[in-house]
Amino acid sequence: MMQPVAPYAVPRDGHTLHDLPGDPSFRIYLPEVNGRGRKGGRLPVIVHLHGGGFCLISHPSWVITRRGRLCRAPARARAPPACAHRHGRRRLSEDGALADKADKLLREAADVSRVFLVGDSSGANISHFAAARVGQDGAGIWAPLCVAGCVLIQPGFMRATRSRSELEVGDSVFFTLDMLDKCNAMALPVGATKEHPFTCPMGPQGPPLESVPLPPMLVAVAENDLVRDTNLEYRDALRAAGKEAEVLLNRGMGHAFYLNKFAVDMGPSTGERTQKLIDAIVSFIAFH
Repeated sequence: MMQPVAPYAVPRDGHTLHDLPGDPSFRIYLPEVNGRGRKGGRLPVIVHLHGGGFCLISHPSWVITRRGRLCRAPARARAPPACAHRHGRRRLSEDGALADKADKLLREAADVSRVFLVGDSSGANISHFAAARVGQDGAGIWAPLCVAGCVLIQPGFMRATRSRSELEVGDSVFFTLDMLDKCNAMALPVGATKEHPFTCPMGPQGPPLESVPLPPMLVAVAENDLVRDTNLEYRDALRAAGKEAEVLLNRGMGHAFYLNKFAVDMGPSTGERTQKLIDAIVSFIAFH
């Protein structure tokens, strides 16, 4: 699952895969420009920020992060970089910045007025703060880009005290309690606890969520996830702050279950839950 997937210009499963150099670099999935997925219109852009415990335990080129099913979803364009940066605005909105064919296709296909931030695990934490930063900057700073929504998939939110799910849910293939503690100890500022806003944006050390400008949110939670309860607490805090927040609970699944390619391809339950997750994301994007 850690084998790199090389870019390809000949469509596979209805999309092509391109790497655009730069700082940051972009790995872009484009539905066939003249295929049934586009239907003559521009496509919303999904910016995917992958997880890895804030410690880069992942890479955008790996098989594990190749979201083939999401790329095949009708009327979807997907541009997942390793990190969020204003450089992305220039790449998407300025003519002639690059001569690369994929860059041209992206400009032709992308509806930058409908950008959706999708992050999983620690990438979901980053997505929360990226969305908040865009909201704080104001529409004029980011125009013509507009973040229309945010999807947080099993975000790495937690508190200094153990939650019930941390105490009761066992370790999974991709996630153990020891990993949870060690990754955060390495990622958080020296002397900080898990109450730090990076890991607990709904806690007292972060700004009140009422004051944080956020787009509509979809929070995907796994029933057998160590951070299940803090994910639900975040959802509840959003709603209490008057934010639009949907939740999807994937029953019987553990943290990052959709990344286990073998289970997704060969296990009926995991494959079904993964498709349900993707369908929810597609519906969320279509609605917003």
